[in-house]
Amino acid sequence: MATAFITHGDCRKHDMGAYHPECPARLAAIDDQLIAAGIAPHLAHREAPLATLEQLALVHPPEYIEAVRAARPQRGIVHLDPDTAMNPFTWDAALRAAGAAVLATDLVAAGEAENAFCGVRPPGHHAARARAMGFCIFNNVAVGAMQALEAHGLERVAIIDFDVHHGNGTEEIFEDDERVLMVSTFQHPFYPYSGTDRPARNMRNVPLPAGTGSQGFREAVERVWLPALEDFAPQMVFFSAGFDAHVEDEMAMLRLVDQDYAWVTAKVKAVADRHAGGRIVSVLEGGYALSALGRSVVQHLKVLGGL
Repeated sequence: MATAFITHGDCRKHDMGAYHPECPARLAAIDDQLIAAGIAPHLAHREAPLATLEQLALVHPPEYIEAVRAARPQRGIVHLDPDTAMNPFTWDAALRAAGAAVLATDLVAAGEAENAFCGVRPPGHHAARARAMGFCIFNNVAVGAMQALEAHGLERVAIIDFDVHHGNGTEEIFEDDERVLMVSTFQHPFYPYSGTDRPARNMRNVPLPAGTGSQGFREAVERVWLPALEDFAPQMVFFSAGFDAHVEDEMAMLRLVDQDYAWVTAKVKAVADRHAGGRIVSVLEGGYALSALGRSVVQHLKVLGGL
């Protein structure tokens, strides 16, 4: 079975203004690198559906969902927080991003794809239950994880977050939920300045100081993530796949390289193969150095697809 690659043109129409780093060119950069690497034909390309309000409501209160819908402008841009804005196309883009995670989960749970990658925006891991922040509106990976738990009856899912920023929204949504194990690395101290103050028992957070490179990252994965994942034995694995810890990404100060993303994907895939029948859903989060983003996604997908 080919790796499913799920995206939608609506995700390129969401635009938060000139010079905003979370820009439509991110998805174009991924597409360009998939073509250049010769792996695009080996992926099963699917269009993301619109998430239903019921699917979103597994994570976000209906009042919040309605407030986001009511905030969409007829023209121009409105801000939900200082970093997070909507244009007239953002509502549909946000529904597609969450819908991609739902479709990916459904395909993988049904055995129609071994694993799946969602090339979508806006990203999601900073979105809390009732708050947009950090470029994120709905928490896409949380919507996918809840689809696995509620619609497919799984009992244990793991979320792997290697974005350079702590996934505070995902942690808020799932803290103390025994069905979910979240493991993460992130630069600290750094936005959103969370993840280190008495995290819940089902969170395995590893803060990394600025300047940390491949060795420090890999030691954290080996020392903290992998033992926790083996003990938890997840039935499905989700990646919050942010690629902004790359050394070329000037938004932050970690120093990972392309091959680190292949390495961590292989390590986690081995856990998924042992415990979850290889079932993996990966959802794009950050990554703002366009060439590095595209190359890193290629490394991630090569491992997922056995290419």
